[in-house]
Amino acid sequence: MQSRTLTIVALVICMVMAVSVFAQDPLSGNWKGDWGPSPADRNPVTLMVKYDGKILTGTINPDTDKVQIQKGTFDPKTGAVRMEAMAPGRGGRTYHYVIDGKLEMGTISGSWNHDNTKGYFKITKQ
Repeated sequence: MQSRTLTIVALVICMVMAVSVFAQDPLSGNWKGDWGPSPADRNPVTLMVKYDGKILTGTINPDTDKVQIQKGTFDPKTGAVRMEAMAPGRGGRTYHYVIDGKLEMGTISGSWNHDNTKGYFKITKQ
């Protein structure tokens, strides 16, 4: 009986530790999803991000059209995520993207904009 009780206690401790590690850093890792200006016009997107407890850094589309996140924040109390990035555009232009989303149950969704172009995105942690 004591052996069974110790096993259960050990399992509970392991689960609590795993949950606390995830709760401290729910953002770091790979994310995949899509973005676009309308439900009919979607583009695949991949993010590799790292959250150090204060600053969110990373890369958007690390394998193809690599764009560095220049400013990134996360509010663990509200789930608010904000990223800013400079991305090359047509005709040699550079676009300043502002991305605002909310983390809920392993998914971040929200809006993005540059200049007067706006749209929505949804990404899921892999």
